[in-house]
Amino acid sequence: MASAVDYVLVLVAAVLGPYHVGVEGGCAGKCCRGSDITCATADWRMDRVFGTCYCDEGCLRTKDCCYDYPNECPAQSCVVTDWSHWSGCAQPCQRSRRVRQRHIEQEPRNSADPCPSLEEQAGCMDYQSNHGEICTQNTGPAFITTREFGKGRTKPDIYGAPLYPGFCMEYKMESLTTHCTVENRPHTLWMQYLREGYTVCVECQPPAMRNHSGSCQGDGQESNSEELLHWQAVGNSGCRGTWKKVQRTAYCSCPHVHSFLFI
Repeated sequence: MASAVDYVLVLVAAVLGPYHVGVEGGCAGKCCRGSDITCATADWRMDRVFGTCYCDEGCLRTKDCCYDYPNECPAQSCVVTDWSHWSGCAQPCQRSRRVRQRHIEQEPRNSADPCPSLEEQAGCMDYQSNHGEICTQNTGPAFITTREFGKGRTKPDIYGAPLYPGFCMEYKMESLTTHCTVENRPHTLWMQYLREGYTVCVECQPPAMRNHSGSCQGDGQESNSEELLHWQAVGNSGCRGTWKKVQRTAYCSCPHVHSFLFI
């Protein structure tokens, strides 16, 4: 004659059968992410009720976790190695990138945060050639500011042409950081007018035109129209981006809010 325990086990199996509950109890080896109704077994729950218990993350909200969930399914954080040394630079006087990496020693488990970035990049510029010669001023990013900074330095003649011995570079804006659009300090409001896809004008004039070189740092006169050139806004090091050269002109014809100065 069957005992009362046998009847209880038969009843539990009948109730839990549709969920394909495993015969082994507890959460050992059964931890699941998110809410998963199939992530279940038959055992004691944390509220001391015997029956269907779960090993998914959702069981903490529904309070039907198996008794050993806290021990078997704790979050295990990602473990990474220390950063490697920075890689070397490419040819001197050329834009390049240097990188450093780290590796995963332990993958995250049970809803722990994902691993952080495993690679970092930084700019790379050698300002002397292999022969000890100083690189030209076109290396490195262009530093720009608003034309308000140059008020009083230049005066156009009656025909609209400038009287200073400078020139204007036109660029198509390719990319920029979010630091530009969130600026609200009075001296940085001009950065909000920097937009991807827009054509901007940047004047090269003394004193930015140093050493009578006929150029300003980063103006990219020698580059082709497909080369990405880098720029950075003066007054906010986080506002930076890339553009492509369109043309060089005698003077700037862009709208005022899209006209800037090399520094």
